[in-house]
Amino acid sequence: MGRHSLPDEEATDAGRSRPRGRRRTIAVATMLVLAVVAGTGIAAQSGLLSFAESCEDSAIRLDIVASPDIAPAVREVADRARAEKITSDGQCMDVRVAARENYEVAQALAAGSATPDYEVWLPDSGVWSKRAKALGDGVPLTPAGNVAVSPVALATVQSAGATLGWPRRTYTWAQLAAATTTTDKVRLGAADPARSATGLLALTSVSRSVAKEGPDADTKVAAIAKLLSQRVSEADAQVLRTLAPDSGTGADSRRNHAVFLSEQASFAYNSAHGGADGLELFYPTDGVPRLDFPYHLVDEGELSTDEARAAIRFMALLGEQESRRTLAAHGFRPPDNSAVGESLVRTAGGDDPQPYDASNSKITAEPLSSDALQETLGMWTITVQSARLSTVVDVSGSMQSPVPGRGSQSRLDVTKASLLQALDQFTPEDEIGLWEFATGLDGPRDYRKLVATARLGAPAKGEGTQRARLAKAFESLAPVPDGATGLYDTTLAAYKEAQATYVKGKFNALVILTDGANQDRFGISRSSLISELKELADPERPVPLIAIAVGPDADLQEVDQIAKATGGAGYQVSDPAEIQAVILKAIMAVGQAGQTAAQ
Repeated sequence: MGRHSLPDEEATDAGRSRPRGRRRTIAVATMLVLAVVAGTGIAAQSGLLSFAESCEDSAIRLDIVASPDIAPAVREVADRARAEKITSDGQCMDVRVAARENYEVAQALAAGSATPDYEVWLPDSGVWSKRAKALGDGVPLTPAGNVAVSPVALATVQSAGATLGWPRRTYTWAQLAAATTTTDKVRLGAADPARSATGLLALTSVSRSVAKEGPDADTKVAAIAKLLSQRVSEADAQVLRTLAPDSGTGADSRRNHAVFLSEQASFAYNSAHGGADGLELFYPTDGVPRLDFPYHLVDEGELSTDEARAAIRFMALLGEQESRRTLAAHGFRPPDNSAVGESLVRTAGGDDPQPYDASNSKITAEPLSSDALQETLGMWTITVQSARLSTVVDVSGSMQSPVPGRGSQSRLDVTKASLLQALDQFTPEDEIGLWEFATGLDGPRDYRKLVATARLGAPAKGEGTQRARLAKAFESLAPVPDGATGLYDTTLAAYKEAQATYVKGKFNALVILTDGANQDRFGISRSSLISELKELADPERPVPLIAIAVGPDADLQEVDQIAKATGGAGYQVSDPAEIQAVILKAIMAVGQAGQTAAQ
């Protein structure tokens, strides 16, 4: 899938060479208090804090990178601040606003390979700051509040809305997903959840809703994701271009009739089109998540005091009444979701009895947890881009140790159960194989291949499919009572095998689960292993190692150091039952990091 971003409506001065100010030691909390006090005092004396004399030469330059949807509104406020000479500590503010795609900024900040040319980042969701932190130890971000909110809902062209019974009929997320993915009468599209917070929040809401309906939730959500992946767009702006002309739901099979969309995006679309070409919004009855537009200081420790105080002053300005009117005119709700005008909702396509009213508690669901979002993104990654995973499991004697709180179950018992659960997350096109390892397992070797890596849907001799064969092999794993952890030799052999059998177009990775450090005194050393892995690693045929340290005694630092030599990462789980979620999280994080490196 190609990568591109929307053009900035007002480009930043990329060649900006002004030096950063001195490193500050003032805490943000202190700055907030001082900024409010100073701002209030000046405001009381001079209305909108304007200077009679020109202050162009002494103005504080502040660059803001904002999500494309909110950038125009923020730019209006910045233009007003400049025109009215609104000040921060007696100095005018020269605020420049550039629109950039959120996922691209998150990846760049995570990589930390270049000094940002902006002091403030305003994405559409806190999802992105968490993503930047999860992907790497790059540029630090300091939260300073939220500027606006916008519910995430499902928008339809009017003919599709009529088919679904808008506005009288209401749906849960699960019901809406079923109604738009099980028939060709109403076709559902979305922006890529890996690049769109709207897409990710909606798909996670579908997943949570489906889980409440009964068994086989994971399979149902994976099926919905698979269908959705065939109609996905790269970003929120592109998804609107996939909508069919409203000439009936049967027209043009390449077009969508319904899309996951924010209320603000639907407002903007209807404001531009309106009438018979407008969209209608379904607000699911089991609650809607919200884009929350967090305001972050970027690398706050490197900002000058003037820059940091100007950034906080501008944040305060965005919360003032006139700025809120500007944001509302662009379709945004205030950050506390109060005083939402009926005209905003109706322009966006909402109507009674859809539960759109701000006073209705159903407008917002319980916040979606970071773990839930990570799991959805991991599931999406392996659904859209089929995975090829070589799984290597530690069966040394220490895996017999009991897991606290789980009765007689050992680490290996719980690990096997988690692997069986994780297996359900993968599609028939995904390829998975299995090795086991412990010293003395197979003559001089510390490892043994149990099931060759192959497509889960492929027939397996005498055992149905590869999936059934793997499930049986997982269940049959047994600890070697006197076996030690032969980690290094096994890792090198498995990595060589995974590289030799690399399949282009799939997410290739090596997954190793171990509860201890290497105990084979006669094998390769750690330094030699890392050197060989670095030499073998090929950017053209990437096979990241995902190393999972199982239990409190496992050495996370060691496995992480080894994994990073391949472009992978190490993780630790106290309870092996967490393995399923960690594998999905790791696939997402390692896959995203690989995409960042490839840019």
